[in-house]
Amino acid sequence: MTIRNYRDFIAWQKAMELVTATYELAQKLPSTETYGLASQLRRAAVSVPVNIAEGQGRKSDREFRRYVSIAHGSLRELETEVLIAIRLGYVSEIRGHPVLELASETGRLLSGLHRTLSDRS
Repeated sequence: MTIRNYRDFIAWQKAMELVTATYELAQKLPSTETYGLASQLRRAAVSVPVNIAEGQGRKSDREFRRYVSIAHGSLRELETEVLIAIRLGYVSEIRGHPVLELASETGRLLSGLHRTLSDRS
């Protein structure tokens, strides 16, 4: 892998798209959820690319792999929060589906990145 900057990783790029989509979805939640579910959604989404970036800045593939795993956990948290928002009727499935699709795609990319880092170790 000859990538020198975290911004070159497709997983990071997709995660940034996910942040944008999540922020747009969070704006659709009721104002009573501004400091609740909307805040949780935003934090979980931001955590994904942030952990990819931080991990890539570490000194070893082992550390990077750990941060990719943390990003994957944040991704699962985000998916669950979107499903909660749908279940509570705060957003429709039609509005939540694009975020879930981006999350799924990001998850596949994170799994591939983790596998690549494991193979190099």
